[in-house]
Amino acid sequence: MKKLLILLICGLQMSCSGQSSKINGISFVAAPQEVEQLHVSPVVKLNANYAAIMPFGFIRGADYPDIIHNTDRQWFGETKAGAKQYVEMLKKSDIKVMVKPQIWISHGEFTGYLRMTSEDNWKILEHSYRNFILEYAHLAQEVSAELFCIGTELEQFIVHRPNYWQVLIEDIKSVYKGKLTYAANWDEYKRVPFWNQLDYIGVDAYFPISESQTPSVEESKNGWEKWKDELQSVSEKENRKILFAEFGYRSVDYAGKEPWRSEQSMTAANHEAQSNTTKALFEEVWEEEWFAGGFIWKWFINHGKSGGLDDSQFTPQNKPVEELIRVHYGQQ
Repeated sequence: MKKLLILLICGLQMSCSGQSSKINGISFVAAPQEVEQLHVSPVVKLNANYAAIMPFGFIRGADYPDIIHNTDRQWFGETKAGAKQYVEMLKKSDIKVMVKPQIWISHGEFTGYLRMTSEDNWKILEHSYRNFILEYAHLAQEVSAELFCIGTELEQFIVHRPNYWQVLIEDIKSVYKGKLTYAANWDEYKRVPFWNQLDYIGVDAYFPISESQTPSVEESKNGWEKWKDELQSVSEKENRKILFAEFGYRSVDYAGKEPWRSEQSMTAANHEAQSNTTKALFEEVWEEEWFAGGFIWKWFINHGKSGGLDDSQFTPQNKPVEELIRVHYGQQ
């Protein structure tokens, strides 16, 4: 009887340990104002254990080298002081943090196309990006952030300047002592040359999984099969777990066809499509040994005024999928 009791306790301990092993995260969107406890409480109620904090740098065009960042012309949450205040408030509620500085190119140009046309401009960009990213690496160390993301969807920058990135990672490690990742686009991550220098293979997981207007859960799960094989293969090759630095679906028709699309013109809400595709991702991917977890895209700080049944954007807030995420995160 005593041996049985010990086995049961060990099993319970293993189960509890397993419950906290995944990163059940949200992408906490920067806002003009400071964060208060009333903004953090909905994150806690979602059963999230991580939040990505995203200060921003701005560039005028995909061939423009100067990054503008941490200025008084930005929203509070986009600045260093804002990111620090957000982290401190989240940590008061035992929410762990990934600091994820991001670049915004004017008119929403895709950051993966950021590429200079002259050596002089490459040098300016490299110097500017180094200043930008190290500023937030220092912050991540100061606030004891559990994770730091060294960049998001910067494929052409990496392809054309690989040596720069190798040196930059060492510079970051001299400042920040926590775990590192990079957020590669879903069609980029296989070609990133420096995974062996980081702790996680970060993927913005907008994989196409269905051609249907309202995909069923089973259809969406089937759509994940080839991507799972690919992800597992890369994980094994690099000896690193996969982290979805971003994941999620819009509440629109054809949510699984081109999940990266963010056009404002897609206005008709389809909550069944969002819920089914999200449920399929949880059921197909979350429990895999090679998978570390992920950050839902995206979560606004003013929960009561965000999302809703008329909203067709990515946020799960105040939509049927929010409860689905709450239940799933609560089981982990």
